[in-house]
Amino acid sequence: MKVAVIGGGSTYTPELINGFLTRSTSFPLRELWLMDIDSKRLEIVGGFAKRMAAAKGAPLDVVLTTDRRAAVKDASYVITQLRVGQMEARRADEYLGRRHGLIGQETTGVGGMAKALRTIPVILELAGEIREHAPKALLVNFTNPSGLIAQALAGYASDVAAVGVCNAPITAKMMILEQLGKGLGAAIPPERAELKTLGLNHLSWHRGFALDGEDVWPRVLEGFIADLKSQPQPEWDVRTIETLKMIPNYYLQYYYYTGHKLEEQEKWPPSRAEEVMEIEKDLLREYADPALREAPADLMKRGGAYYSTVATQLLNAHFNDLGETHIVNVPHRGAVPGWPGEWVLEMPSRVDRSGIHPLPAEPLPPACFGLLAQVKAYELLTVEAAVHGDRDAAYQALLAHPLGPSADKIQTVLDDMLSTNQAFLPQFWKSKS
Repeated sequence: MKVAVIGGGSTYTPELINGFLTRSTSFPLRELWLMDIDSKRLEIVGGFAKRMAAAKGAPLDVVLTTDRRAAVKDASYVITQLRVGQMEARRADEYLGRRHGLIGQETTGVGGMAKALRTIPVILELAGEIREHAPKALLVNFTNPSGLIAQALAGYASDVAAVGVCNAPITAKMMILEQLGKGLGAAIPPERAELKTLGLNHLSWHRGFALDGEDVWPRVLEGFIADLKSQPQPEWDVRTIETLKMIPNYYLQYYYYTGHKLEEQEKWPPSRAEEVMEIEKDLLREYADPALREAPADLMKRGGAYYSTVATQLLNAHFNDLGETHIVNVPHRGAVPGWPGEWVLEMPSRVDRSGIHPLPAEPLPPACFGLLAQVKAYELLTVEAAVHGDRDAAYQALLAHPLGPSADKIQTVLDDMLSTNQAFLPQFWKSKS
């Protein structure tokens, strides 16, 4: 079996290698192709990956390449973890928001839109290469904004099997298991539990939890609220949680507490991108050590907890026809009554050899759906803007976004966004050349 990783020079890659090595008995991977346009990073990260595999005695051939088509050819799975414009573009996204008094964040608000405009054409181009060179492959996208990219794939590459994945749901699941385990005085294996969540990527609400098939959500919610009340500065207003009877995804803080988040970013530098740049310098220095054979502890500073678990569990469930439930980003196709079937949602889905199957779910209450529908409108408009270089669609996307600028400032923000990213957005500048 062959797996291709597009963006293989990422500092996340060693964690992914760990996941494959852990599952080598059930997931018989023989060729792992790491592809990246940054040959220097690829050499460092790829060299470390080879040493990791050799240290475990794994029959795994790690191949390094800058040729995307060669990486994709005949692959069973294609994993995307790329960043168009690299970390400098992320920093520019953050400061784009800050310049205009808006949220500056990698996936949320104007920064997330800029990243989507850069990334969607590249992912769709890759989907075309999969269609031609690996038509039976499953595309597993970790690249942010994951849900928005999944929406673009559903609209413009629906014949390519694809799924969007994020580590936020499993992080929430593990947090809840830790809380329940404290009450029982023993750790609870994650395979005994199932989280119920619904929404968009980075805009979802956790609303149910089963342990050995038994609904324990009231106990989970009670413990979560008690923990908030014990904190001098809780991250959520207790009344919000009591009213919703759900636990919001962390990223909803940008919507619920926008003013607080704007105050925090006034303290930059460093922004999160600038912090990650320093972390990555240290990680790459460690990876380059020829004596290093195992992922260093500093990798946890990079974020992305449980990334290897999410990735390899999903591939393993698909390959081995396990019928497991995973929380992923896919078109729900009527699984949520009354919502447009083409909407990509982050929701529990059954994963087996035949594909990804969204499980039936009750719609969210109006207090959540109103925000979700507004952001979905923004997503759909952003897809059209990215695919066609449509400036009117881009303007309307900012008009629809609840974290966007006021209408009289949209054109200024949009012009700044497009100019800042001009090197990566040729679709918007064809008529300007």
